[in-house]
Amino acid sequence: MSTMSEKTASAKSGAKKFLRRLLAIVIVLFIAVMLFFYYGVYSSGVRAGVVLKVSNKGAIFKTYEGQLDLLSFGAVKSDNQLSQTFEFSIEKDNTDLIQELEAVALSGERVRLRYDEKYVVLPWRGDTKYFVTEIERSEKPAVPNRTGGEFPQ
Repeated sequence: MSTMSEKTASAKSGAKKFLRRLLAIVIVLFIAVMLFFYYGVYSSGVRAGVVLKVSNKGAIFKTYEGQLDLLSFGAVKSDNQLSQTFEFSIEKDNTDLIQELEAVALSGERVRLRYDEKYVVLPWRGDTKYFVTEIERSEKPAVPNRTGGEFPQ
C-alpha cells in the first residue's frame, strides 16, 4: 500500500508534467502566430504616381521609407488641386529596388508600385504596413500641368 506522501509526490509530478506540456504548447502557438504576422500578407495591390521621397531613417532601427504622390489632379475642378500621398516602406535588403526608387524620385517620372500590406507594423521592418515589392516605370510624362490638371503634350 502506498502512503500519503507517495500519493502527494505522484500528484506533484503529474502537475509539473502537465504544466510543462501546457507551456510548450503555448510557446509553439506564440511562435506560430508571430511567424504568421511577420510573413503573412493581408493584401497586395498597385498604386500609381510620382515618388516624392525615399529616405533611410530611424534612431535605433534604420528603415527605408518612401512617399508617392498619387496625382489626383483634375479630380476636383478648382484652383485648389487635390493631392494625396501614399506612404510606404521598403525591405532594406532589396537594394536594387531602393536604387531604382531613388532614381525615379530624382527624375520625377510616373511609376506604378506593387506592394504587399502586412498585418502589423514592426519597428525593425518599417513605419508602415505597406511594403513595395516591385516598380514599373510608365511611358507617359510624369508631372501634369498643376494649374490645369492635364498632362503636357
